Amino acid sequence: MTSRLGKRKIRSGVVVGDKMNKTVVVAVQTARPHRLYKKLVRRMKNYKVHDENNAFKIGDKVKIMETRPLSKGKRWRVTELVSRPRGVQVDDSNQHQS
Repeated sequence: MTSRLGKRKIRSGVVVGDKMNKTVVVAVQTARPHRLYKKLVRRMKNYKVHDENNAFKIGDKVKIMETRPLSKGKRWRVTELVSRPRGVQVDDSNQHQS
């Protein structure tokens, strides 16, 4: 008997956008050999990923897992933080100043 979680796709990528509420945009890069020329061709795809606590920022490397549809374009969720860039300050310029 196989579990349903075993069939879900898992990808790893870098967070490239965090402007939405409870959603981050993750860029996943894949490399495959060209059919005729056998040279590695890199492809980049962006996924909208569910981030329940708004915990992930731009530059974070994360693992994402396929899940049920959460909205029109969101079918993935973050499973774990792989690494965070060193020496990067979190910019809080979007907070309202009084």
